[in-house]
Amino acid sequence: MGTVEYIQHHLTNNSVGEGFWTFHLDTIAVSVLLGALIVVTAMRLGKQLETDTPGGFQNFVESILDFVSVNVRDAFPGHNPLIAPLALTIFLWVWLMNFMDLIPVDLFPYLFQLVTGDSHAYLKIVPTTDLNTTLAMSLTVFVLIVFYNFKIKGGWGYAKMFLFHPFGKFLVPVNIIMTLIEEVSKPLSLALRLFGNLFAGELVFLLIALIGGTLAVGAAALFWAPLQVLLDLAWLIFHLLVITLQAFIFMVLTIVYLGMAHEEAH
Repeated sequence: MGTVEYIQHHLTNNSVGEGFWTFHLDTIAVSVLLGALIVVTAMRLGKQLETDTPGGFQNFVESILDFVSVNVRDAFPGHNPLIAPLALTIFLWVWLMNFMDLIPVDLFPYLFQLVTGDSHAYLKIVPTTDLNTTLAMSLTVFVLIVFYNFKIKGGWGYAKMFLFHPFGKFLVPVNIIMTLIEEVSKPLSLALRLFGNLFAGELVFLLIALIGGTLAVGAAALFWAPLQVLLDLAWLIFHLLVITLQAFIFMVLTIVYLGMAHEEAH
């Protein structure tokens, strides 16, 4: 397999269907499994809570809860019982999906090919490198933004935001266009930022993997193989910060956008 074919193979989803009705089976399976992992872990922890002498894992989970709670208090005006659980779910789920990017790029595809007996079988295990995943999450947040705008501001209050913001009543057509752009940019920025960063990170891992596959041959392996290990380790450490930062940004922007939706109309 050549360099281009290797990269294309790793960036292709295992899918069924055609056109709009194409389902990326690997993205769906990994996303569901990671979501189930969060639910099962939370249920087990909830049954084993210790109030007197909490264990290390419970302390770790509580530190994450405190971290999310502080961000909600700082960025969200008023109170809504949905926001903190939503923010926690987004942070944990996005982080876990991002974390799959730190697993060696050839490991799961190779195991999957062994199980299926198909040496050309596709398997892409990082859901956030699939634009469908990031768009689906951002559009879900956008639906909540529209819902709370209607609920808090009312139909006319929400309409006034389009008609009279930001330039007042004398530039209504311009206001509508500007506000539409502003609103549409919210889900697009959420989706594209997360997708772009994780897709680029996955591509770098693939390029580093190619060092061992194409250059580390014969005596050259004495130089290229150690270099690959060093580059892989360095990028892994840096990317660990990236995946955490991207999960944090997605969470914070969700809180901020929903906070803006909860502001009363003027």
